[in-house]
Amino acid sequence: MSAESTVFIVDDDEAVRESLQALVETEGYAVQAFDSARGFLEGFSLPDVGCLIVDVRMPDMGGLELQAELVAREASLPVIVVTGHGDVPLAVQAMKAGAIDFIEKPYNDQQLLDTIARALEMARNRQNQSAFAQEAKERVAALTPREAQVLEHLVAGRANKVIAYELGISPRTIEIHRAHVMEKMQARSLSDLVRMALEAGIRTPE
Repeated sequence: MSAESTVFIVDDDEAVRESLQALVETEGYAVQAFDSARGFLEGFSLPDVGCLIVDVRMPDMGGLELQAELVAREASLPVIVVTGHGDVPLAVQAMKAGAIDFIEKPYNDQQLLDTIARALEMARNRQNQSAFAQEAKERVAALTPREAQVLEHLVAGRANKVIAYELGISPRTIEIHRAHVMEKMQARSLSDLVRMALEAGIRTPE
């Protein structure tokens, strides 16, 4: 599990950075450490599964600014904020902006490792969700225009007779289209079909 996971550390304090890197590496995670937020933005590439540990207060660009920049870049990376005494209001602000946790210095090693594990599990779930959405989009793209229309109406919760009336075709034809949609989408049930359609970005017709 840890071989595919990367933990990024951004802290301007060299001693803290090296100590934290050594701790994280004991768990078998890949680690990339940076002494500034800008250095991180210039040097990192988004991994399949990863998380970021960042200090709130740093010269030039602090942890909150870095967090905001990642959001602006749509970089889905769980953020753990490390804060010194007196920085708790800033850390709470970071949490409201989407950070998953903040840890006060001096931190408990096990607490930090547990938080990292939780962050990486969150990243893994996001990756799986993204893959599921992409697969759902590909299945929707394989539908004919008429099948796509039927799918939209099914997502809206409409019965076959209502869909037939709306589209000006027979209920029997709707049943055939519906069966094709279920087959192409590889849906086991109507609820399964609706879930995939929503993940694919299908919206109900007006």
